[in-house]
Amino acid sequence: MRPAPRRVPRRGLLRGALAAGAAGAVAGPAAARPRGPAPHRPAAAPRFHGPHQAAVLTPPARATAFTSFDVTAADRRELADLLRTLTDRARFLTTGGIPAPTGITAPPPDSGLLGPDVPADGGLAVTVSAGASLFDGRYGLAGRAPRLLRAMPVFPDDDPDPAWCHGDLAVQLCADSPDTVLHALRDLTRHTRGALQIRWRINGHNPPPRPSGAPRNLFGFKDGTSGPDPRDARLMDRLVWTGPDAGEPPWTAGGSYQVVRLIRMLTEFWDRIPLSEQERVIGRSRDTGAPLDGARETDAPRYAHDPTGEVTPLDSHIRLAHPRTPGSEAHRLLRRSYSYDRGTDSNGTLDQGLLFCCYQRDPVRQFTTVQKRLAGEPLTDYVTPFGGGYFFALPGVRDRADWYGRALLA
Repeated sequence: MRPAPRRVPRRGLLRGALAAGAAGAVAGPAAARPRGPAPHRPAAAPRFHGPHQAAVLTPPARATAFTSFDVTAADRRELADLLRTLTDRARFLTTGGIPAPTGITAPPPDSGLLGPDVPADGGLAVTVSAGASLFDGRYGLAGRAPRLLRAMPVFPDDDPDPAWCHGDLAVQLCADSPDTVLHALRDLTRHTRGALQIRWRINGHNPPPRPSGAPRNLFGFKDGTSGPDPRDARLMDRLVWTGPDAGEPPWTAGGSYQVVRLIRMLTEFWDRIPLSEQERVIGRSRDTGAPLDGARETDAPRYAHDPTGEVTPLDSHIRLAHPRTPGSEAHRLLRRSYSYDRGTDSNGTLDQGLLFCCYQRDPVRQFTTVQKRLAGEPLTDYVTPFGGGYFFALPGVRDRADWYGRALLA
């Protein structure tokens, strides 16, 4: 059962202006604007407006924050105000400009982390997603839920911590630098106070290629080498984007199922086993990223020539995750993952791991199928999934008159 969110006083917040004098106010669409010159707001960048949330296909940035929220809006009208506010702030933060003045006696309109102006070249990308619990009846949406959206199940090798699972809404912020991500998070939480309460949050980072190709995870192996090409629009239509043609409610057109898994990696234990064993667990050479029967990172493994797994073990991670058998192409998914580092736990052990995120058209056909193949693999001795959730990435904001979830609440 989803724990009841902490209630936050809302009086005067959800009907205030976006740049109202009261810090943290949430704006309605017709809220009064402060006096003074209008802020400079460049035209929204193409990466924000469109049929899809463009951040889904954007390659992982250097920094991210994934934040899951409980919605505390009192009713459907307040929920609509919340989503309009998220849209307005995300559009401004990704586009850049000068924050609107709030008056001499009011708190400043911006945290100032990025200076007096929000830069237009910060590379910020925003993804807003809904969890299954948003459709629990509080807002009259029970009959409009995406067809396959459920609370994340517990898989055989999981050890879930309820404090790090699920949520009504999720917002992922990605950018070239951590301060851009933190600035955006503070802006969004400031303007949605009274309507959203943080449930859990985790920061991630994505290293540069070393020396080339895919980035390396905290086990030292290249990660994401053989994923589907996000530049292939037809392939993305088959694997990522969903809508009425998949039996979904009409409002979901252009959205995608998002699976988030918080996976602790036992790096100190991993560092104590031979490299040859590490490579057989993964199925790739650590140094080059090549499959064990190849020479280059981009080489496709030739499983048909190794039916008994003498070169690439049958239970190696890459062979189970993508067996390259007839029909397995339909199970592929688009990964957008990051590493995380939470310091040490109460025992003084390094607390590090993977913020796994993927998008797919059908989480049962794709993620669940792959997860079942991976059950009991040797890698489970070195990783522990403990949190995350299933979400639905909302369709994109098509123009300046549109907002996140408009068709859902219509």
